Amino acid sequence: MIWLVFAALSTIGLLFVGLPLRRRSEMTSDMADTTPAVLLDQLDEVKRDLERGVISGAEATAAEQEIKRRILMQSRKTAQATKELTSGGRFAIVLSAMFVPAFAFGYYTVMGSPEIPGIAFSERTAERQETAKVADLTNQLYDRLTNDPSGGPSEGWMLLGQTYSRMGRFADAAEAFGIVAKRPEATSAVFSMLAEALISAEQGVVTPAAVTAIEHAMELDPSNPAAVFYKAVALRQKGDIAQAHDLLVRRLNNADSFYPWMESFVAEANRIGTEIGRAPISLANFAPMVSATGPSQEDIEDALDLTVEERQAFIMSMVERLAARLEDEPDDFDGWMRLGNAFSVLGDREQAIAALERAEVLLSVAPQNDPRRQTLQEALARMRQ
Repeated sequence: MIWLVFAALSTIGLLFVGLPLRRRSEMTSDMADTTPAVLLDQLDEVKRDLERGVISGAEATAAEQEIKRRILMQSRKTAQATKELTSGGRFAIVLSAMFVPAFAFGYYTVMGSPEIPGIAFSERTAERQETAKVADLTNQLYDRLTNDPSGGPSEGWMLLGQTYSRMGRFADAAEAFGIVAKRPEATSAVFSMLAEALISAEQGVVTPAAVTAIEHAMELDPSNPAAVFYKAVALRQKGDIAQAHDLLVRRLNNADSFYPWMESFVAEANRIGTEIGRAPISLANFAPMVSATGPSQEDIEDALDLTVEERQAFIMSMVERLAARLEDEPDDFDGWMRLGNAFSVLGDREQAIAALERAEVLLSVAPQNDPRRQTLQEALARMRQ
């Protein structure tokens, strides 16, 4: 059905283009026919004036020569205009009129999805209501935070910033993150989220304000993946392409296990590498075996060629093996952290929190300045939001 509509629209469009061309041709013909006739009438009028003695013979001769010159000039102009219309202008217009529908048809055939059924406006009521509810709750949160005499809790501002980011309101998100970034308890994650919002608000351009946020995030936690990634983006835009590539590869080399962010690092490193002639890198090179029961190098390489469903099943098998090992080795803090991250990737929030809480118990006897405390608390805060 949709192709019939497209065909009808194309036909109507061609008619709208073709009819003016036909009228223009007729107008040109009329001008070619009428203009010389007027000049010929003027010649006859000169002869009649000479016969009546209104003008002299010399004046009549001069007038006849001028009129004949005009007739000749007009004939040449008409011929030239007709030639241009038929050989140039009309051909270009007709070609455009035929090319545009053909191009649109071809592009939609490749990129479009005519088989996907449309959704009636009435059927989107629930979606619209949910969107309106989120917007209303967001506005309420903003009002509560701005009217709080103490400035509002940092957790509330972070939640507001993350909500704005999901809504695509990156400038508002940057403003919310910026409030927390000015507070003494601001962590590396706060500054990296601020940098991301600032960059997104500028359609990917790393502004000086974003660079400042990245530097603060790197100072607080040099291993923060988000900070490292956007630092590489900033270096690339600055022209330090080789340094950006080295930064990404160095962070990948320092990873102690597989993390979802590693895929983005590999893709960005390969994109940068093509600009400076570096050999492509593979995720398999940076996902070492963390235990004897973990995935082998061959398993990781095979996983890269799996479908989404097969990869999900592969990740689940890894998680199950890791969970089984931790039952026998419950004092492995890093293992519980990896398990919590894995459940987070799978979308199992309750299991992720349970694994992280097991890690929290192990860390309760660690010194207060242990840097792992901050990483754990940030992970738990994300899961409990």
